[in-house]
Amino acid sequence: MTSALQKNRPGAAFPFDNSYVGLPPRFFAAQAPTAVAEPWLIKLNEALAAELGLDVEALRRDGAAIFSGNLVPEGAEPLAMAYAGHQFGGFSPQLGDGRAILLGEVVDRSGKRYDIQLKGAGPTPFSRRGDGRAALGPVLREYTISEAMFALGIPATRALAAVTTGEPVYREEVLPGAVFTRVAASHIRVGTFQYFAARGDTDGARALADYVIDRHYPALKQAENPYLSLLDAVCERQAALIARWLHVGFIHGVMNTDNMTVSGETIDFGPCAFMDAYDPATVFSSIDQHGRYAYANQPAIGQWNLARLGETLLPLIDGEPDGAVDKANAVIKSYGERFQAHWLAGMRDKIGLSGEEDGDLDLVQALLSLMQAQGADFTLTFRRLSDLAGDNAAEPEFAAGFREPDAGAAWVTQWRERLSRDPQTASERTIAMRRVNPAFIPRNHRVEQAIEAAVQNGDFSLFEALLSVLSKPYDDQPGFAAYREPPKPDERVLATFCGT
Repeated sequence: MTSALQKNRPGAAFPFDNSYVGLPPRFFAAQAPTAVAEPWLIKLNEALAAELGLDVEALRRDGAAIFSGNLVPEGAEPLAMAYAGHQFGGFSPQLGDGRAILLGEVVDRSGKRYDIQLKGAGPTPFSRRGDGRAALGPVLREYTISEAMFALGIPATRALAAVTTGEPVYREEVLPGAVFTRVAASHIRVGTFQYFAARGDTDGARALADYVIDRHYPALKQAENPYLSLLDAVCERQAALIARWLHVGFIHGVMNTDNMTVSGETIDFGPCAFMDAYDPATVFSSIDQHGRYAYANQPAIGQWNLARLGETLLPLIDGEPDGAVDKANAVIKSYGERFQAHWLAGMRDKIGLSGEEDGDLDLVQALLSLMQAQGADFTLTFRRLSDLAGDNAAEPEFAAGFREPDAGAAWVTQWRERLSRDPQTASERTIAMRRVNPAFIPRNHRVEQAIEAAVQNGDFSLFEALLSVLSKPYDDQPGFAAYREPPKPDERVLATFCGT
């Protein structure tokens, strides 16, 4: 643990208050970052740094050295976390942070605790023959998508900084190296619990569960069965989170159990992408050959992952095995109803309904079916529907989103008939719909254009412009209207890559 003297020493860039390092040694490996040749600070998220109570001036001065791993800040206790995981359904009993190093934790101005982690900071005992490094493209992708998710209001890890290393990394080709600094409520995953369960280490699983309850769910300490309540709480957060992914057309791409946090944050933006034309079978990840993590499969995969968490908690839930299974199964089965409730509530908001009627689900599904059949863009369709809710003159623009402009007429008639029974005024409805239907998402082709300019030409202007646009996704931003548009046929991105 960091001492008060270390934490409060003048000039310290990070007011570290580390807790994970206080867990037993088998939970992690102490590991310092590996220095790089010539670090250069691409981007510092100064607003986030200020929220975290960091010394922004010190980070401006020393950020390249700190965020590359060349300078370990005062009070840091760097470590690589141990975890296991199911990857595309196959279990690996030992994964761990192979290229990420947790510097430590800080408590922000509101009293919330956050991890500060370097990704691409060099090899660790969990690297499995990897180089522990990251390429510039994946670093820029994670920075862009994580900050876009935050602006959309979806729980996600945050981007604090990105640096180039002045060194190459070797993948299918030689690429410029970079390091990403990630901020998370914690980096504890379903796979972290699996690490101890796979070893029959019930004491380790209990210590981890107690730590998670203390850190993320302190009210559960008073529950009759805290470990069953923990499973229930994680199920609730994940049901709500995945519903919100679907509301904005987000596809994670690698929903392995080591990529599902127990805090309920979206984590690991590797081959993730946002849908353009609506199709529930959409897959972008180049490694998802069979569509396991397709857009429409994400809710069921969430439940599958949570069942794996439930398995790790069985010895803690009940000393009698059959009783433990029954109790855990009841929680896992409740996930489907919870997800459906969150998803339908969000879809009601997206089509402008403030009340509930039995036919609302059919109305939503009819629109989605129409969008799929007509190749309509997911984001633009709902944004234009927001305009149509308050102005009938917007109907031609809404209709133009379908291959056959008249295809949506019958649905619009049904929708208006349903709106006639809703208590909101037209202006109230439009305002409410525009708060949940973004005008801007990280369009895949825009992200790739920004990455290509940076990697090929050292030009970060497109990256900066994209970050600016995505920081206000619900505003019209007329000067950036082109960023609303889906890709032209020759701009479509059909595959995204992990970058490991």
